[in-house]
Amino acid sequence: MRCVIQRIRDGKVYVNNEVVGKAGHGFLVLVGFTQDDTNEKIDWAAYRVAHMRIFPDDNGKLNKSLLDVGGEALVVSNFTLYGDPTRGSRPDFMKAAKGEISKPMYDRFVAKLGEFVHVETGRFGEHMELETYSDGPITIILEK
Repeated sequence: MRCVIQRIRDGKVYVNNEVVGKAGHGFLVLVGFTQDDTNEKIDWAAYRVAHMRIFPDDNGKLNKSLLDVGGEALVVSNFTLYGDPTRGSRPDFMKAAKGEISKPMYDRFVAKLGEFVHVETGRFGEHMELETYSDGPITIILEK
């Protein structure tokens, strides 16, 4: 399981020019899965995302979490996180779990993260367009 977490000021996900998910101050979380991922990994990642301290405290130190700042999460499925570009011109996506395997994992991740913070999503398996205002920029890769 791989998450790319970007601290944002605002974010929206569009499908066919319609906003299907949005978040204000918080995180954009791109998430991808392999067929070897487990519920334990998914639960761990949801907890880590909610508790990751990458917001500044009163002294400007990155010491506050999404929970501490009342932030939101915009979660978008992204199988291309497992693209391997080391051979040829086209990335190899063989490590990425197929939709029928990754959809239940994605749903579990969204539900588990939703136990901590407000979560909105894109649409799994759809072509999506993202509009984000990065804050920092701060981008973290989380993998288990």
